[in-house]
Amino acid sequence: MACPKLFLSCLMLQLMFLSLVPEVAHGKGLKVGFYRKTCPNAEAIVKEVIGHVMSVAPSLSGPLLRLHFHDCFVRGCEGSILLNSSTHQAEKDAKPNLNLRGFQVIDRVKTALEKACPGTISCADIVAIVARDVVVATGGLSYDVETGRRDGKVSSMKEALHNLIQATSNITVLRTGFAKKGLSVKDLVVLSGGHTLGTSHCSSFAYRLYNFTGKGDADPKLDPNYIARLKLKCKPNDQTTLVEMDPGSVRTFDIKYFDLIAKRRGLFTSDASLLDDSRTKAYIDLQIRTGGSTFFKDFGVSMVNMGRIGVLTGTAGEVRKVCAKVN
Repeated sequence: MACPKLFLSCLMLQLMFLSLVPEVAHGKGLKVGFYRKTCPNAEAIVKEVIGHVMSVAPSLSGPLLRLHFHDCFVRGCEGSILLNSSTHQAEKDAKPNLNLRGFQVIDRVKTALEKACPGTISCADIVAIVARDVVVATGGLSYDVETGRRDGKVSSMKEALHNLIQATSNITVLRTGFAKKGLSVKDLVVLSGGHTLGTSHCSSFAYRLYNFTGKGDADPKLDPNYIARLKLKCKPNDQTTLVEMDPGSVRTFDIKYFDLIAKRRGLFTSDASLLDDSRTKAYIDLQIRTGGSTFFKDFGVSMVNMGRIGVLTGTAGEVRKVCAKVN
């Protein structure tokens, strides 16, 4: 765009144009207290709903936390994980997402917020706030959630398959996948600590028990005694049985997950792989040695970092009236 004689006028036009471009950036446009004036009781409403849900269905803590992860790693934190597809081609229809739960809780929160402040709170922000409230409800520390996200209008099964990091990933894939989203190696190990909550189907790790290299063998990185215990619960080709990711502590946000990793008892290859990088291993060792001296605070920081991935703000996207469908 050349403006040799009308430089100032041209510059003003360019600035006006840039101000109209929707913000699609890593955290740009987000802030703590975004709804302070438009819906001052928003976070209190979410907290009340989640408090009740956790009192009657504590097993949803892990799934509700996981929704935020699975949303942010595909198209960014813009609520696309919640959208339905009449042709079953949405993110939630991808194989890694078929076992996700808690959608009805998000809908319940949305209904309460729509009653209080119609058309104001995005579904993407609800997912982020719910994740924080689940952490707090299960024993973790609170942290300030940046808000101001808007909801995306596209949800693709293919994009979910391409972007979600698999439980079978080695440390190289993990580091690369997180780096692509603007997250550090520290974020990787800290956010992996979210596995302290929830369960997994046997099918997600059974190959480590029965056929790790295709020769009917077990993963040598998995503790043999733990393998024996898991085999009692998970038979070959079991598609339905659920196993706690953090046995005995599955509904409590704590550092016992790191203890399991150090003892070679992490369920997934991605868990075991955290011992293959000096930085992630050092972090695990530190938390074990100090009783989790920094983990709770670190988790909040890393969740905020993750919550900035590919957000839609400004005039981008929309604020859905119903989280499962575009307006």
